[in-house]
Amino acid sequence: MLFNSYEFIFCFLPITLIIYYALTKKASYKASKYFLILASVAFYSYWDIRNLSILLVSIAVNFFVGRRIVETKKKTWLITGIAFNLLFLAYYKYADFFLDNANALLHTSFPHLDIVLPLGISFFTFTQTAYLVDAYKGETTAYSKSDYLLFVTIFPHLIAGPIIYHKDMIPQFSEESRYKFNFDNFAKGVTWFVIGLFKKVVIADWMSNVANLVFEHSEHLSILEAWGGSLAYTLQLYFDFSGYSEMAVGIALMLNYNLPINFNAPYKACSIIDFWRCWHITLSAFLKNYLYIPLGGNRNGHHMRNIMITMLLGGLWHGAGWTFVIWGGIHGCCICINHLWRKLNIHLPKIINWLLTFNVVNVAWIFFRAENFGQAFNIIKAMFDVSSFCYPYSRSLAKWMPNISYSKDFLFSSNDVLWLVLFMIISIAYYSTEDWMKEKFQPKAMTAIILSICFVYAVSQLNKLSAFLYFQF
Repeated sequence: MLFNSYEFIFCFLPITLIIYYALTKKASYKASKYFLILASVAFYSYWDIRNLSILLVSIAVNFFVGRRIVETKKKTWLITGIAFNLLFLAYYKYADFFLDNANALLHTSFPHLDIVLPLGISFFTFTQTAYLVDAYKGETTAYSKSDYLLFVTIFPHLIAGPIIYHKDMIPQFSEESRYKFNFDNFAKGVTWFVIGLFKKVVIADWMSNVANLVFEHSEHLSILEAWGGSLAYTLQLYFDFSGYSEMAVGIALMLNYNLPINFNAPYKACSIIDFWRCWHITLSAFLKNYLYIPLGGNRNGHHMRNIMITMLLGGLWHGAGWTFVIWGGIHGCCICINHLWRKLNIHLPKIINWLLTFNVVNVAWIFFRAENFGQAFNIIKAMFDVSSFCYPYSRSLAKWMPNISYSKDFLFSSNDVLWLVLFMIISIAYYSTEDWMKEKFQPKAMTAIILSICFVYAVSQLNKLSAFLYFQF
């Protein structure tokens, strides 16, 4: 069941909200909490009920180990819990990747296990690993079974984040006011949801058509087609994942819960460091607090090494493939260069900083999207091949540039180009949803009309149903 589906929007979500608040009114807030657990489990099971046992085993083991850590303060239990989570993730997500590399290195022929990746495994594994580390640090208590179960499974975040932390989330479950209908929160929640839905269904899915076309024809691209395709995917990924995150925040607000914000206009960043402060914020925080700092952070003169390890592993977390590792390595190198540049105290114009940052991010995304290195290098080569200039509406340029070839067919239509430019402008000039909600949002009639139009149009596009990109991670 997708957030951008008829079943969720017109069935699961309204029924869940009605029963959730009705139980508080007719019974107690605890009844509402238990119902929300059941609803979350049902939401997860809808995808494939076989995955439910995997989720419940992970929860049971981490809850038990967490209790033992709180009670004994023994590092052995922490190591046991982290080892379990890493092995759990390695088996389900990376087993075939390891086998492929073993076969290549050892000239063996181990068969693929063909393990189906359980939805959300990366997110609920990271969420629980952070809990174990905090338990060892003495930053948590022995939570009740119901609170811990709801913490891990609460359905707005379960499939693709944002990554949540026990200290931010679990205390909310004990506040009785959370279980009573709040008009302001509901209005804000609906607004977040509609904005996210529009970004996913209208913008991201439109851009996917252009991006997919370019990556499928990577061997025969002109320079304009290569840049258009890379920019299309850059926009698709942002509007897709930020759209999901905002829908998740909105759904949680309808239920009176606060989820962390995951994006803050990242394509406006003027450095790679700033980019990672605005992109997938909860993952950045996790990598910093639970990987970079434990590695030593900026202590002992190993600052750059720890950055590279963190980003390489962060790349691998996104997918079982060397292209993801290269993507993480590119960002790691650029962050290191960024730190060194700041030490020189040389200041470039803001527009130059932005252009450098955006284009590094854009080129790096090619490895993130590409199915293999060959596809990635084909696109990058085409992006810098000025001899392949191709634009069917400018044939007159031929007399001025006789050495440039012009293909008869252009992959994009004129409408595709116009939409690409428009969405590019929106992504760069975008006033983050969080800032707008804090500073500008008011539940006025005009706001309701605009949101209604956006909602109706987005719903009209649901027949072109597509999964969120981060579901595969």
